[in-house]
Amino acid sequence: MEIRIEKTGDPRQKPSDESKLGFGTYFTDHMFMMNYDEGQGWHDPRIVPYGPIELEPSAMCLHYAQEVFEGMKAYKAKDGRILLFRPEKNMQRLNSSNDRLCIPFIDEDFGVEAVKALVEIDRDWIPTSEGTSLYIRPFIFAMDPQVGVHPAKHLLFMIILSPVGAYYPEGLNPIKIYVENNYVRSVYGGMGYTKTGGNYASSLKAQAESEKIGFTQVLWLDGIERKYIEEVGTMNVFFALDGEIVTPELSGSILPGVTRMSVIDMLKSWGYNVTERKISIEEVAEAARDGRLLEAFGTGTAAVISPIGLLKNGQDEIVINNGKIGDIAQRLYDTLTGIQWGELPDEFGWTVAL
Repeated sequence: MEIRIEKTGDPRQKPSDESKLGFGTYFTDHMFMMNYDEGQGWHDPRIVPYGPIELEPSAMCLHYAQEVFEGMKAYKAKDGRILLFRPEKNMQRLNSSNDRLCIPFIDEDFGVEAVKALVEIDRDWIPTSEGTSLYIRPFIFAMDPQVGVHPAKHLLFMIILSPVGAYYPEGLNPIKIYVENNYVRSVYGGMGYTKTGGNYASSLKAQAESEKIGFTQVLWLDGIERKYIEEVGTMNVFFALDGEIVTPELSGSILPGVTRMSVIDMLKSWGYNVTERKISIEEVAEAARDGRLLEAFGTGTAAVISPIGLLKNGQDEIVINNGKIGDIAQRLYDTLTGIQWGELPDEFGWTVAL
């Protein structure tokens, strides 16, 4: 399909200070749109000026949350190249979410081309300061004007762009994580492995409560036995034990992160013993007491690598690596961002240049 392009005649004001971008606050001049109608399939791909969209009050997405989304980034290298990081994996995961939410699949190759086309048009919005990038948000939602619970017959696929800085205000400094023991985010058979708004809506209460007492994020435990670690609200997690780096296995209730899979591959290439398995919060606490918990960190598109300095589980506070970033997390961050910004050789073939 050919993408129709309508450029704006009224450019938006770009942020003047890249040190104050924050995350997801500013949006670029254009957006991508493509409709789905039953019997016609996906059609009319177009790039148009960024602006409001019109929905019926009865649009099904507003009532039954049939929607999915993705998150990826574009980086401007010092030599002028614009680089994407494994965009095909994001489109594969988008279709995995589509399958669970009864949304028609998109052509993954075309999805990547749509991202490229939009980023190319708004390339001047890509920030260049250290630690900044252009966040890319593809999403799909149901549009049927009907209050009835069934899969939609009319949907909209969109992509918007946002120049961003660090996701966490701490930057690369270790964050404090609150272990959630009251609420449940997802269980096996649910939607935990998909990227859909419902998973994040269910986390808001715990997130708000943890922020009130000074914690950056929530660490979720499994919804059945309430003892096995799953993930942080916006990141997968890793624990460097003596002789082993452990990350929770993908059991159907954990998002299969693109950064997660990249970190696993990178660590294995460096000779580390990486294990995907169940790991309980008590095992982590015991390892900390025995001096075997060397470091812990989260991985995700938004933060890339985020070291964890403290876990609070009830009355128990687990201090990790004296609250400092560990050597493994630092090396991962330096290497991943070096590849993403084109400053290090991409030995894995992960980057895609526009």
